[in-house]
Amino acid sequence: MNKIVETLRKYSEKYVSSALILTFDSIMSIIASLCALLVIYSILGKDSLDAAFVLSWVGISFLCAFVCFYFGHTYRIIVRHSSLREVLRFVVSVLIRFVAVVAVIMAIFCPQVTISLVLVLGILDAALFLTILVVARAVVVYVLEIVKSKKTADSKRLHLFVYGTGDKSVALITRLQHSSEYKIVGFVSYGDKQVKYTLAELPILHVHNSDELKAIMDEYDTETLLFPIEGAIQKEKERLIPIATECGMKIMVAPSVDEVIDGKINHGNIREIKIEDLLGRPEIQMTMNDASFKDKVIMVTGAAGSIGSELCRQLAGLGIKRLILFDNGETPMHNLRLQLEERFPNLDFVPVIGDVRQKARLDFAFRQYRPQVVFHAAAYKHVPLMEENPCEAVFVNVTGSHYVANKCIEYGVEMMVMVSTDKAVNPTNVMGCTKRMAEIYVQSLGLAIAAGKHEGSTKFVTTRFGNVLGSNGSVIPRFREQIEKGGPVTVTHPDIIRFFMTIPEACRLVMEAATMSKGNEIFVFDMGQPVKIADMARRMIELAGFVPDKDIKIAFTGLRPGEKLYEEVLADAENTIPTNHQRIKIAKVREYNYEDAHKVVNELTELAAQVRIPEMIHLLKETVPEFHSTNVEFQKY
Repeated sequence: MNKIVETLRKYSEKYVSSALILTFDSIMSIIASLCALLVIYSILGKDSLDAAFVLSWVGISFLCAFVCFYFGHTYRIIVRHSSLREVLRFVVSVLIRFVAVVAVIMAIFCPQVTISLVLVLGILDAALFLTILVVARAVVVYVLEIVKSKKTADSKRLHLFVYGTGDKSVALITRLQHSSEYKIVGFVSYGDKQVKYTLAELPILHVHNSDELKAIMDEYDTETLLFPIEGAIQKEKERLIPIATECGMKIMVAPSVDEVIDGKINHGNIREIKIEDLLGRPEIQMTMNDASFKDKVIMVTGAAGSIGSELCRQLAGLGIKRLILFDNGETPMHNLRLQLEERFPNLDFVPVIGDVRQKARLDFAFRQYRPQVVFHAAAYKHVPLMEENPCEAVFVNVTGSHYVANKCIEYGVEMMVMVSTDKAVNPTNVMGCTKRMAEIYVQSLGLAIAAGKHEGSTKFVTTRFGNVLGSNGSVIPRFREQIEKGGPVTVTHPDIIRFFMTIPEACRLVMEAATMSKGNEIFVFDMGQPVKIADMARRMIELAGFVPDKDIKIAFTGLRPGEKLYEEVLADAENTIPTNHQRIKIAKVREYNYEDAHKVVNELTELAAQVRIPEMIHLLKETVPEFHSTNVEFQKY
């Protein structure tokens, strides 16, 4: 049936030749005459009509119809554009045929047949002939309208190839078969096989260069390649994807299973491939027991941020008792609330607008909701801004962490997990140093509790990782915005490199580290291979369909104050201790006395409140001797 429809679609816009239409109408005359003769025969009996009469009637009717239609030009009428006016032309032609047939038959067979018999037979023949002609054309117009409507609807659907022939690829046929937005036209794999196979009645195509891909794009009129899962992108990021981008092909990826509703993929679920998909590594395997947080009340500070919001989404699926969202951003908190309400309708969660710098507001949240586990993700993270506003970096990153940690002890929280950064390792900027200072305070407090020198039972855990792909305000959204504006894309230095991991991956590792902790460790994550930012900018330009340095320029602006050219390797064997998870290690760091750390934190808070920047920077350098600022303004302190 599908093949019939496709054939009709193929010819639906072509006009049938006039000779074929004239032949068709003349043949319909024969059919009408035979039917009329059959009716008369059935009524009057076998003796009413002889063979000579029958053959003469059919032949004369055929010739008269051919002549009338030929000179009446009815065969020139375009069927799909037929109207009442064209029907009247058929009526006139059929009437002329009727008169001509009756006249010729009477001239030949009179007086063998009566005029009444010839008139009845002629009227019946004419009526049947006109009916057949009109009905046949009506059927054709109806079928053409159906085909046209289906073709119009089909043209609105995005035709696409699916990558690979695995189970996930084949499953897309079922998931997209009722889609009004997408239509699969074949499967594409990387390789040089020439033999064509089919799968689910769709062709399997192999390409290994841009010429072959362009050829099948033209043949199937398709410019989109759909990957069934994000993991498949990693396999082809150095093979098929560069070829596809060179050909100007749009690359898309299907949603994960939890994004599919009732087994169907809806519009908006399928998204275009992003640079994050190409920079990420193959998915890190997790060993965490999901029961670790089940039936617990959990608080996340900085809940509306990039890391905090993803932590909330992942925790929401672990059967927790209640989730407390603590953040000072009204709009992002509102957006997160809408997401959680939609995706997790049975989740008990409480949005709390508050600032970690406000003791009273923190106290309310802890006293009112009694969290058992706290993930502390609230922080100021942008290096250049914190170089210009160092007092605010101290207030949020140091003082805020101090307040949160103290409230955890005061209200008997079982565990506090602090989210830190790779910039705390040998810091060259205020942001990194303040995060290191927060680590020092939290770890020293935990060690004091473990040694019985401070009251409390809270277990403190710190996690360090590098840049996360696509976080708010990070380089990837910035590049994307610059590309949309036509460039230039600004990179600080041609050789600057960074380590990246995806936000979900980072959050999963944070939770896994928390379940592994015995208390007071600083966990660091293996970030994989570093990425050159200039190369990333070029890939993003290519993914957008442009040519780097031709369509969109890359401009180098110079390192900013406090910015490193190379980030520290977190999971170096020389500065870490291995754990049971190959991607998670424990950092070897200098341990501090709690009393000293507490005193420094209080002094930093006071200096920040008084905006005494020189003394504050000096105290940070004194407490964190590995802090070597690259900011000329701070080097003199």
